Amino acid sequence: MTPIVSISDLVSNGTGGSSLPEEFRGGAISIGNFDGVHRGHAALLSRVRRMADRVGGPAIAVTFDPHPVKLLRPELAPTRLTSIAVRAERMSQIGMDALVVCETTPDLLNLSAAEFFQSLVCDQLDAKGIVEGPNFFFGKDRGGDVEVLRKMAQQSKREIEIVNPELDGDRMVSSSMIRSCIASGDVAEAALLCGHRHLITGIVSKGAQRGRKIGFPTANLENIDALVPKPGVYAGLAWLPGENDYRYAAAIHIGPNPTFDDDGAVKVEVHLIDYDGGLYDQHLRVEFVDRLRDIQRFDSSDDLKMQLEKDVQSVRDLNLPKGKRR
Repeated sequence: MTPIVSISDLVSNGTGGSSLPEEFRGGAISIGNFDGVHRGHAALLSRVRRMADRVGGPAIAVTFDPHPVKLLRPELAPTRLTSIAVRAERMSQIGMDALVVCETTPDLLNLSAAEFFQSLVCDQLDAKGIVEGPNFFFGKDRGGDVEVLRKMAQQSKREIEIVNPELDGDRMVSSSMIRSCIASGDVAEAALLCGHRHLITGIVSKGAQRGRKIGFPTANLENIDALVPKPGVYAGLAWLPGENDYRYAAAIHIGPNPTFDDDGAVKVEVHLIDYDGGLYDQHLRVEFVDRLRDIQRFDSSDDLKMQLEKDVQSVRDLNLPKGKRR
């Protein structure tokens, strides 16, 4: 996995020195949120990798945690598509040498574009080259854009490359577009835009065990780390990280359980097909392949069981790539 390196206070560190190990300085960088590490991100980061090879330094992605909007307009902050750890995993497939995570603080958000550039690009990273998309903004009140960045880079004798966005037809591939697909339940379209399936991780907790009683035990997920799709029943894959990453086909129920007149709370319940073992208190990863149906209320547990048998068969019919991940 691409190493994750933290800068806890960019402002106090930006005094002409750097808190970063030397191996992560003097290369090519790109600054952004990189939520989802989608096709557009992958294309941009591939250019960073090529520039890094050209300038003879590391390929570095830089992001901020939490998302700046959480501090500026918390009511508008988007639910993230991927955790920082998953972003780093996906960046490793592109060949990135590190993901630098800057702590988002009010002081950082008050840096002017010039102060931001000097502190992060020059002092901390000593970047020899910068790659960004055309919609890049930086500094207080988004005071810097790509033209400002280009001037600063040229004045400080750093390479700069502005990469055109990745298109899907006439639409620009973006995290917000993918987030909209997932929120509407279209996980298959989200996977096409992203270049990989939507993934969530949660901790398995003890539920009401109704599924076990009718022959379909489920893992109840809590503390989920990413956006949960619209309520419904989904086909997917599930696995326990570290257990050779053996993937099981899964039927995933998201939403309330109207058949049992529960409290209406949205739950994420995962039935691992052909799995026989304990899951409580373990981290479970779930990858979404397709949406099978809406949530329904059944007249009896027998009717529910019949539908669950159909759901499991629908998942089996997809012939998902089960087994050890490669």
